[in-house]
Amino acid sequence: MTPLLEARGVGKRFGGVQALSQVSFTIARGEIYGMIGPNGAGKTTLFNLLTGIYRPDAGAFLFDGRNLAGLKPHQIAAAGIARSFQNIRLFASLSALENVMIGRHVRTSAGVIGAVLRSKKVLAEEKEIERRALELLQYVGIRSRANEAAGNLPYGDQRRLEIARALATEPTLLALDEPAAGMNAAETLTLRRLLESIRRDGTSILLIEHDMRLVMSVCDRLLVLDYGERIAEGPPAEVQREPRVIQAYLGTAHAA
Repeated sequence: MTPLLEARGVGKRFGGVQALSQVSFTIARGEIYGMIGPNGAGKTTLFNLLTGIYRPDAGAFLFDGRNLAGLKPHQIAAAGIARSFQNIRLFASLSALENVMIGRHVRTSAGVIGAVLRSKKVLAEEKEIERRALELLQYVGIRSRANEAAGNLPYGDQRRLEIARALATEPTLLALDEPAAGMNAAETLTLRRLLESIRRDGTSILLIEHDMRLVMSVCDRLLVLDYGERIAEGPPAEVQREPRVIQAYLGTAHAA
């Protein structure tokens, strides 16, 4: 079966720094694929390459067999890849509902003229966008906060709101950059259950995360990066026993 996502020898240099070097991996449909490594290992750079923010200097990404080279971020979102960011990027003054509705507009058909004229078709489409946004807020567990300003939500709820907005684009692959960062144990458990639900409902997940308990419990396979290079890949139980991984990231005590 064709992988959902295939990275082939991806490389990126910033001046004299080789941020990524010949990184290859595949993600299967229905998989939660984790990416770990120390700070500066190249994880977020890889996300930025995948989602069109940067262009690779070498290699390519194939998504569902399609080469993503040259596509802009909105085109990649329309192709079926949605992402969150390491730092929360919500529209703080808009409501939670409005934030999710904005994400949904990548799947709408109304153009500029239709939006200005406010035809019956456009109004009906807008109503459907609102309905689906409310469904997604319910799905991530914050429906009761739909009308609150995003910037006023508790931290964990803001993280879940970002996921709802990403899901509004109807992704085939959801790429999450440290979604558990700053969460307490209860919030992280809620996140774990949400990730499992997302996968169960048919969306594959690419996860960057430093919370090793979350990673080891939820991911099917892991890719480990260090200094921009792939040093290990495989099931979590195997990866955490790799000597290079222990030395670079996990630490001897954790491996034991």
